[in-house]
Amino acid sequence: MKWRCVLPLLLALLLLAGCSGSKPRPGKSGGSVWRGSSSGTSRGGVNDDVSRSQSSRYRDNSDSVPGGPPPDLSKLVEPTPKVEPRALYGNKSPYSVLGQSYRVLPNANGYVERGIASFYGNKFHGYKTSSLEDYDMYQFSAAHKTLPLPSYARVTNLENGKSVTVRINDRGPFHENRLIDLSYAAAVKIGIWPKGTGLVEVRAITPGQLLQDPVPPTAPLPSPLPPPLPAAAASVAAVPGPGISVAPGIYLQVGAFTDNANAERVAQQLRDAKFAPVQVVDAQINGRSVRRVRVGPLSDVDRADQVTTQIEGMGLPRPQVAVD
Repeated sequence: MKWRCVLPLLLALLLLAGCSGSKPRPGKSGGSVWRGSSSGTSRGGVNDDVSRSQSSRYRDNSDSVPGGPPPDLSKLVEPTPKVEPRALYGNKSPYSVLGQSYRVLPNANGYVERGIASFYGNKFHGYKTSSLEDYDMYQFSAAHKTLPLPSYARVTNLENGKSVTVRINDRGPFHENRLIDLSYAAAVKIGIWPKGTGLVEVRAITPGQLLQDPVPPTAPLPSPLPPPLPAAAASVAAVPGPGISVAPGIYLQVGAFTDNANAERVAQQLRDAKFAPVQVVDAQINGRSVRRVRVGPLSDVDRADQVTTQIEGMGLPRPQVAVD
């Protein structure tokens, strides 16, 4: 999702692009086509006037994927992580979108987090990313809210174990409950397409260091880094015991409380509203003991989105997604 440009007066015009996390529709004739090149296939003839409003900036009104079969991924080469200077654009910190504030991490070292991935495609193909590079849906790239631009990460589909290395050069997705927006090619490679969303692990890659083997779909995960501002606490799920293998599940963390009475009060509100199951889980955050109030596991991403809206409608804080 795009949010910055060269001139300060254009900043607001780039806050909202279309990486909404919803499932793109198949493209109609005349849309982008697969060119089978690994050296860049940005659509020619795009006049990306970033001074225009988001409603008129893009050629298409809604996102889509190319018509016909997906590209031959055997012809695509995953990016090789390398040391790069920070992009001049897209790294302002903190920044706000849709009333939510985010801090860009000082570096990507050690970043590991699980969550819901979505992808974006034809609508943005050839247009500028937040770092003012051309977005190419046939390259292995991604948008992330807090990792520095550019940076590299290994994204693993927790439901099938497939992985891809992506270069992160864009901001987003700003749809609630989404962790990362993959390019169309990356989504195809790990099986997020055509479903539209999937449960993933995002593990940052430090150039020059050996990458650990991709996490198995059911492996436990260490606690992720703190979420964007102004979150109540990191959305970290309880880790299963040794030897226990469970399918990944979606949980919504409604809050993390140092006071047990407050945790129980919120949990009872959720139970009274017929959300089930509701868990109160002990955890440690920065050396402090807290009690996390969570709803789940939920059946799928659509259900998680629905429950999120219902919880916000109760006047409670927006819950955070935890995948374990």
